[in-house]
Amino acid sequence: MRAGRGFARQAARLWHAALPSGCLVCAAVQRDVVCADCAGTLMRPVARCPRCATPGSRGYCGRCANVDPVEDPAGDPLDATLTLGDYAAPFDKLVLRLKFGARLPAAGWIAARLALVSRACHTQGNLPDLLVPIPLSPARLAERGFNQAWEIARPLARHLGVRASATLLSRHRDTASQRTLDLPARLANQRQAFVIRDAAAPRELQGLHVGLIDDVMTTGATLREAARVLKAHGAARVTALVALRTP
Repeated sequence: MRAGRGFARQAARLWHAALPSGCLVCAAVQRDVVCADCAGTLMRPVARCPRCATPGSRGYCGRCANVDPVEDPAGDPLDATLTLGDYAAPFDKLVLRLKFGARLPAAGWIAARLALVSRACHTQGNLPDLLVPIPLSPARLAERGFNQAWEIARPLARHLGVRASATLLSRHRDTASQRTLDLPARLANQRQAFVIRDAAAPRELQGLHVGLIDDVMTTGATLREAARVLKAHGAARVTALVALRTP
């Protein structure tokens, strides 16, 4: 069985090396999902808020430095956010082609680069203990056929040598599209959207550092609500790992 898997991996590498592909960002013909030039531009060092990854912030941004005690009486449930770069043209194509074009190799590419970013930002032994993707509703999952966050989380877990769970967190209810909502409306829209599915999870989550995976972070309302639920069930720390961050 192992020999069969080894042969399959070797065949996949040979196939990948023999057949060039188009960069998902600029369409240049080369042998990776994203060409070296686009990857270098996307991942260039940018000062970001350490909690929400808002670009251009040296230290905590205004929102993260002044958490509203009425809105967030327990403080911000997100401890940190790591990202590859900004969700802006032309790099938005990377996520759009993954999510709506089913270009699943993009998820593996994103995972490999998020692993590099995560290792660079976490000291040895401080990586997440468990990776959890933001879940889709059953209807959305059936429509799309896959959860892009899980497609990123699964190979990312292998790169980091940690566990991942596709089912620990689930959507309690479907939510309206967030695209036209402002921040207060987004927060209200996501409130009580997630539940812990496994009855044993509070014991399993106790004291863990959880990596919360998603493709795009816009205002952070979805990730914060998921982080709040994870912490309410025992998680000690929650780090969002997202492919791209809306500037």
